[in-house]
Amino acid sequence: MSTAGVTLILLLVILSGRLSSYLGRVTEGKMTFEFLFVILGYHIPSFIQMIMPLAFFLSLLLTFGRLYIENEMSVLFSSGISKIKLAGYTLGIACIIGLISGGINFWLAPFSEYRAAEASQAQSKISAFDLLIPGRFEGSGQRTTYIESFTPEEGWVNNIFISGVANKKDKNIQTQMFADYAEQIRVSSENNENYLVFKNGTRYEGKPGTANYRITQFDTYAVRMENKENDAIDEAYTKSTMDLIKSTKLLDKVELQWRISLVVIIPVLAIIGLSLSQVNPRQGRFFKMLPAILLMILYIALLIWGRTGLEKGKLPIQLGLWWIHGIFVLIAAVLFTQYNQVFERRKARLPNTSKSSSSE
Repeated sequence: MSTAGVTLILLLVILSGRLSSYLGRVTEGKMTFEFLFVILGYHIPSFIQMIMPLAFFLSLLLTFGRLYIENEMSVLFSSGISKIKLAGYTLGIACIIGLISGGINFWLAPFSEYRAAEASQAQSKISAFDLLIPGRFEGSGQRTTYIESFTPEEGWVNNIFISGVANKKDKNIQTQMFADYAEQIRVSSENNENYLVFKNGTRYEGKPGTANYRITQFDTYAVRMENKENDAIDEAYTKSTMDLIKSTKLLDKVELQWRISLVVIIPVLAIIGLSLSQVNPRQGRFFKMLPAILLMILYIALLIWGRTGLEKGKLPIQLGLWWIHGIFVLIAAVLFTQYNQVFERRKARLPNTSKSSSSE
């Protein structure tokens, strides 16, 4: 329950940041408002795959810290539940979280990212003309567009004004054009040739403040629109896990190790969190949370650094990210041994044993 709650809170924080960024693009006319929610929905699994290990670790610290503060752990230990057995229960829960994380990392997240890439390509084919909002100036600087209204039945745009820059003889010349109507026309479906056709208008070319102007009045003025071809979606994060396993590309191998790492990190953090959550009631439940969080941040930062090094070829792919996991597995073992006082109990038994043997 705590993991689900922390995951939801962190997800809302990330989504709010992305939402503000996408809203800025909507206001600039670079994407439609409907596409905003589509792309956010496709990115949610990728957000969760990064959030879930962190949420589980923080939830473990909060939950076990509360059990120690309220002396419920003392009751458990006095009832015969050893700390070794508690670690087994914790790893069992970590395995459940790991299975959920694995399903997201190995299947859902790459599938969603592939669909997001497809949606982005479809969105890029929408021209700026399709994103115009009636009654508003769109664009910035010398490149500005304004339309008065749409005629949905006929597909016409009424009373359009366009300001731009034309390059002629290596000189930038400002242009302005007014037209009563405009529409998009597809001339050739095979070559995907689209034209923006203006009707009954005037075009001005020249530098403001000078008398050197060229004025053209027209009945029909057609401008060929730029066609964007679909690129192959072959980014590593959009590929399925089976494709990554079969691939021999460096980036694909790094992506596969990254997905595995986001699952391996969960049980390692579980043991670290179990050890650092043990506090004295007088210390407070947050006494060891700061060093635990710093250790978690160091773990993730090293993984990100290792991934970047592998992608740039600065680290051998044979070494991969496993050495980072090995370091923190060792740290988890040391913390578990220290905080559960394994060696101290063994030392405490030695004097008693020698004393009893001498008395005999």
